[in-house]
Amino acid sequence: MIRATLATISALLALTSPAAAADDFIAAPTLRASVTVTSDVVRIGDLIENAGSAASIPVYRSPDLGTTGTLTAAQVLSVLRAKQVIGVMTGDVKEVQVTRLARTLASKDVENAVAAALERRFGLGDAANITVTFDRSVAEMRLDASNTGALLPAATRYDARSGRFDIAFEIANDSNPAPTKLRFTGTAIETVEVAVLTRDVDRAELLKSSDLSLERRPKAEVTGEPASRDRSVGMELRRAMRAGTPIRAADVVRPNFVVRDQAVTIIYQMPGLYLTTRGKATESGAEGDTVSVLNLQSKRTLTGVVTARGQVTVQGASQSAPMAPAVEQSSSLKRDEMPAAAALAQSVVQAPANPAQVAQAQIPQVRLSQAPAKSE
Repeated sequence: MIRATLATISALLALTSPAAAADDFIAAPTLRASVTVTSDVVRIGDLIENAGSAASIPVYRSPDLGTTGTLTAAQVLSVLRAKQVIGVMTGDVKEVQVTRLARTLASKDVENAVAAALERRFGLGDAANITVTFDRSVAEMRLDASNTGALLPAATRYDARSGRFDIAFEIANDSNPAPTKLRFTGTAIETVEVAVLTRDVDRAELLKSSDLSLERRPKAEVTGEPASRDRSVGMELRRAMRAGTPIRAADVVRPNFVVRDQAVTIIYQMPGLYLTTRGKATESGAEGDTVSVLNLQSKRTLTGVVTARGQVTVQGASQSAPMAPAVEQSSSLKRDEMPAAAALAQSVVQAPANPAQVAQAQIPQVRLSQAPAKSE
């Protein structure tokens, strides 16, 4: 009896062993601890590895775009049993985290897309100079991850008088032949970067760095070329202006370092020779301007360049006159430089006169500083 029983068991084992061997090659369904989905539903194939033919069956709604939800292992197994899915291996998994992927659009991305759609159209300029304001606050937007295409304008409306825009965009969708559509409304105006006064400034007052700040203002508020901050520092205003006023290039002018009828110092300069004397400006000029001045000693009108406040420099190379003995006797210049230096001294100190008067020129009234002669 015992032998018959053992034989029966052995036979049964022999019959079942091929099936058991075949099962060894079929991977068991296993519960995942972390899941990422892109659609609005969670399927069995997302939750279970090796789900087989049941993989496409939906079982949960996905979390909100860009968020993560949590399911306990017991909840998942209960739902799977209801779908006739059994024998799932859970291992050490106690809960399943489900994350829904999303594409994020920042408000700046939408602003740039609107500005690009309006760029150089409807009388507007570059996109970088277009300031966009939406009717409704455009916070960070989350779209389905399948929306991988660029924001392409499908319909654009703009009123140049009011600055109102109404733009519809389309975004290509990988999982749907129909693109996703977005629509935005608001105002868009062209702006310029301009220097703005930080305080009230009077006419002819020199502008300091602290008097100016850079701001973007509507282009319509700044008629003419806007003044840059760097080029405005050190300039003076043509008229008194209030704080907060944008400055145009036409509103500033270089300050006059020499004013008409002002007493000035005349500098006569040439290689090896430097002379100064008193004079009077016959016209106004800023630094670098060429102006006429009257030499009070010689009563000659000379032309020079404004080099500092109350200072006009006359270059000796432009002077021409006979050599004056007074300079020849006291100069330490080279011999070939003497005629030009003497001619310069005569034009500086004296009015037109005969040679006898030249010798009696009052040289002490002029400061004379000469470079030491170079050795040959």
